[in-house]
Amino acid sequence: MKAVLILGSNLGNRKENIERAIDLIKKFVGNVLKESSLIQTPPFGIKEQPPFLNKGVLVETYHPPFELLNLLKWIEKRAGRYPTYRWGPRVIDVDIATWGNLTVDTEKLKLPHPGLREREFFRRIYKELTKREPPL
Repeated sequence: MKAVLILGSNLGNRKENIERAIDLIKKFVGNVLKESSLIQTPPFGIKEQPPFLNKGVLVETYHPPFELLNLLKWIEKRAGRYPTYRWGPRVIDVDIATWGNLTVDTEKLKLPHPGLREREFFRRIYKELTKREPPL
């Protein structure tokens, strides 16, 4: 199944943090079919923090959505993420924007990711990777 993942970092060497996470995604999640360009964005939610560097990847994965979510949380830790607070600064963040055409609405996982409605850069990255408008 094809999934769109959105990565972000605003602590340390942001570009290296994203590259390290993409290397782990290639190793443990599946084949990365396409990568978006890097985009610098202002922080969302808590404004008093450094800007984010963001990138998206289109990946072919055999992991079902909840398994993929758990795997991405493990990858975040391996790539240097440590606990902070909601919308706070982070070394790396990896979100599932879409997983095929699946719709999920649970406390733990929402697909398509709400960021596709709330954040212009999510839509821009999605469109760059898929050549389609994001599902809203």
